[in-house]
Amino acid sequence: MPFSRLAAATTPTAHLGLGLAAVGRPGYINLGRENDLPAERTVEALRARTHELLDAAYAQGVRYFDAARSYGRSEEFLADWLNARPDIDDIVVGSKWGYTYTAGWTTDAEKHEVKDHSLQTYERQRAETDALLGDRLDLYQIHSVTPDSPALTDKDLHARLAEAAAQGLTIGFSTSGPAQADAIRAALAVTVDGEPLFRTVQSTYNALETSAGPALAEAQDAGLTVIVKEGMANGRLADPYAPDALKAVAAETSLGCDAVALALILRRPWAGVVLSGAATTVQLASNLHAAVVDLDEDQLERLAALVEEPGAYWERRGQLPWH
Repeated sequence: MPFSRLAAATTPTAHLGLGLAAVGRPGYINLGRENDLPAERTVEALRARTHELLDAAYAQGVRYFDAARSYGRSEEFLADWLNARPDIDDIVVGSKWGYTYTAGWTTDAEKHEVKDHSLQTYERQRAETDALLGDRLDLYQIHSVTPDSPALTDKDLHARLAEAAAQGLTIGFSTSGPAQADAIRAALAVTVDGEPLFRTVQSTYNALETSAGPALAEAQDAGLTVIVKEGMANGRLADPYAPDALKAVAAETSLGCDAVALALILRRPWAGVVLSGAATTVQLASNLHAAVVDLDEDQLERLAALVEEPGAYWERRGQLPWH
C-alpha cells in the first residue's frame, strides 16, 4: 500500500497533504480567491503557482498530493512538477475521476463540471490521467460518491477497478453531501470476488460538518486510509470569515484559525491524511502549523459548539459562488 510511506514518515507534516482544487483552474468556490490568486489567472500563472506550492509543501514534509480530472489542469501541473524532479520517490500521488471539467478556463461558465460515474467515463478519464501521470499515480478515486451513485452497484465498473488494483493501483472513493455516512457504509460493502474493492475514502469533515465521523471511524477499522478534504469549509473557517469562537481559540494558541481548524481534524484517530487546500505559500505555511497545535478540553468544547446540521451546511456550500 502506498500509504505505508506516510505511516512510516517521521516529519510532523507527513499526515498533512496538499490538494490542488484551488489552483488547478481559475474558478472555484473558496472564499477569498480575489486576494489569493494572480490578477491574471492564465494557465502559465496558475502552473507557476502550483509548482511554487508543491515545492514549498515538499520542503516542509508534505508527502501526499491530491488532484482530479475536474480540477482544470491540476494533473498536468502536477505531472510537469514530477517530471522535472525524477529523483522524488517518497510521495503518494492521488487523483479522481467521475467529474469532467467543462468551464473552458473561465470563472463564469454555466457549468464548471459534469458528474458521470459510468464505466465509459472511467475508461476515458483513466486514459487521460494515465497519459499525464503514468506510473507516478498511486491512488485513483471515484469523485464524490453519494448513496444513489451507480458506481456503488455497477459490477462491470467494479471488475475494471479490480483489474487496476491487481496491477498495483490503489482504488478509493470520495464523498460529498449530507448523506456522506450512508455513502461510506455502502462503499464498504462493495466487494469483488469476496474482497473489498476500496482501500481509501476521502470525505468532507471539519468543525462545521462532522456527520461523517462515525462512518470514517468504521472505514479506518476496516483497513481503509481516511483522507479528509475541505477541512477549512471552503474558507469559512479561515480569517476573516471564521466564527468568533474559532478566532478566540486561535488567539489563545497564537496561531491562525486555519491551523486550529486543521488541528481539530488531526486529533481524530481515524484521520490518516488531512488536506490543505492552500492557494498561497503563506497559507500553506500557516496550515502546516496544525501539526503542532495543542488544544485543551475547554477549547475543544467551544469548537464543538460550531457544528451545523448537515443539510444546512451543504445547502450553504451549494450557494457559494464560483469566482
